[in-house]
Amino acid sequence: QVQLVESGGGLVQPGGSLRLSCAASGSILTTYDMGWYRQAPGKERELVAIVTRGGSTKYADSVKGRFTISRDNAKNTVYLQMNPLKPEDTAVYYCHASIVVRGALTLTDYWGQGTQVTVSS
Repeated sequence: QVQLVESGGGLVQPGGSLRLSCAASGSILTTYDMGWYRQAPGKERELVAIVTRGGSTKYADSVKGRFTISRDNAKNTVYLQMNPLKPEDTAVYYCHASIVVRGALTLTDYWGQGTQVTVSS
């Protein structure tokens, strides 16, 4: 089927930057919306940003102006550039994609394994 593999997380100081990547692979016909969610300890998972196949973007108010989501359709990859980072951005970040697999007629939601982002001095 399909796997989403994330990379780019790590430890960074406040004001620093990170770029997350998430590559979808497998029996993919078409990848539609791709996005990033995050979950901090004790909190619900929340949408951070989403990008459509055509490149339209939406952001959570908390990250607007600081984060940039983008994608490379040829590589089935979505990115999240985070700058500047704040301590409250600390969370596990999960990649999400809505995908039609080969031979299927409907969308299926896929999730990455999660990557830890820690913002601390």
